[in-house]
Amino acid sequence: MSNAEIVEVLELTVKLLELHNADAFKTRAFGAAAFNLDRLKTANIADLPVEELVKLQGVGKSMASKIVQLVQTGRLPELEELSAKTPAGVLEMFKIKGLGSKKIGTIWRELGLETLHALQLACEKGQIAQLKGFGEGTQQKIMESLAFIQSQKGRLRMDKAEALAQLIAESLQPYFEKMAVTGQIARKIETVETVQLLVAANAPVAVQQQLARFEWLTIDAKNSSPFVWRGKANAAEVAVEIHATRPEHFEIQRLVLSASEAHLARQSPVGGTLLTVANGGTAFESVRSIYEKAQLPYVVPEMREGGNEFEWASQHQPEELVTWESLKGILHNHSTYSDGKHSLEVMARFCQELGFEYLGIADHSQTATYAQGLSVERVRQQHQEIDQLNAQFAGSEKPFKILKGIESDILGDGSLDYPDAILATFDYVVASVHSNLDMSLEKATARLLRAIENPYTTILGHPTGRLLLTRAGYPIDYKAIIDACAQHGVVIEINASPWRLDLDWRWIAYCLEKNVLLSINPDAHEKDGYFDMHYGVGVARKGGLTTNMTFNALTLSQMEVYLKSR
Repeated sequence: MSNAEIVEVLELTVKLLELHNADAFKTRAFGAAAFNLDRLKTANIADLPVEELVKLQGVGKSMASKIVQLVQTGRLPELEELSAKTPAGVLEMFKIKGLGSKKIGTIWRELGLETLHALQLACEKGQIAQLKGFGEGTQQKIMESLAFIQSQKGRLRMDKAEALAQLIAESLQPYFEKMAVTGQIARKIETVETVQLLVAANAPVAVQQQLARFEWLTIDAKNSSPFVWRGKANAAEVAVEIHATRPEHFEIQRLVLSASEAHLARQSPVGGTLLTVANGGTAFESVRSIYEKAQLPYVVPEMREGGNEFEWASQHQPEELVTWESLKGILHNHSTYSDGKHSLEVMARFCQELGFEYLGIADHSQTATYAQGLSVERVRQQHQEIDQLNAQFAGSEKPFKILKGIESDILGDGSLDYPDAILATFDYVVASVHSNLDMSLEKATARLLRAIENPYTTILGHPTGRLLLTRAGYPIDYKAIIDACAQHGVVIEINASPWRLDLDWRWIAYCLEKNVLLSINPDAHEKDGYFDMHYGVGVARKGGLTTNMTFNALTLSQMEVYLKSR
């Protein structure tokens, strides 16, 4: 188990202890362990024996034994006991933004509500507002959160969906020569409702027989057919589809399954639509050859959404789209100076090993106390270490440098976190909102506009603060924000974390229209977090982002010139 998974179990235990009004001492013990282990950066908890765990702050001998048991068995008896006496619907209430254990307990005990549906009905009747400590405002927020949860039901984040698709593909690989991941995953949709694959098989029944071997896949026999297996993976709520087609039709079906209806409905100069050309009875060697026969410009899978992709493709070549290989540096990363898992040196050397020319370190600023944000003294200390490391990197065979950055909190009034004299010491500043996320559209937009106008702002970080499937993010006037970035020369981040993917890809085209550079940033809190840039690249390509409009595609020398000009 990872540190994060262990902490998650402990935190859920704390919530349920509070919900059931358990012994305060026991609740505090679990809470202290969760709090301190969440901040542990120097070790993997799962590797530590009891005698080492007890040396950690907040972990006593009893708690250490429980943690070892959890790691070894995957079970925590206290959590199992609490979960057994908690209705499933009450557990789901913890997903609701702004509802803690005490309020959930009040809803459950005073109104007897045990499902999200019952809670929705109670809100509609005004019963929640009448509870002590709630009111109309809380009731409205609960209703908004319930609507968001319902809209996200049965979906997986891109990273989880890709992992599931890969597991299925690897399981089927020994039995079929040709296979492809299609559907929403191929199109790089940020949240996926159907994991879809295509296999080539002369006898479709062979696909069904092979799938029956896997106990972790459950068929929906009613909705399946000889050519399409439909069901679910037992570990996920998301739907799974596995299509079978004859080998000579494989490329046709690969296109059909990896494009929206609107994309396939594009009229062809030779008559009919792209779909009718594809189904015209000819076997194609590749998807690209179908576009060629239709006399339409080739569109990469990511962009096949039925928007302006054909217009984009008529003016650009697919090779112009940003790729992992075209990125020269990694910006917006965290180290142990704030809430990262790895030291500055480890983050830098791994970045160099991956072949990049620069690492932009952007730890949290001082207001972010929850993330051990840097005091002014800690900023100076970090800059001194960066200078020392850069002196070592200066002797490298290939150029490499650590850039001095900061993720400065945008405060409630739109100002940045640090006086100008400190902001001036950074090579660049990522300005991000992390608190007070319930502002109206007008106030949230005004807050961001002021931050954009600050001459020290280099990059606007994760513009809406959304957490996919968890938090919708605050409302902003996208056009006003992008226009302001164009006016003030501010780069906009595509936060590549699969939890965020923010800026939303749907606004990339407008950024390009306004000549606003975009930076694909992993927001990495450990060295392996760099690989999240693959997700960022996926949605960036989906929005039509070209290499020449990608900020961190600048070489080190180009980046240094740019930052000095700022």
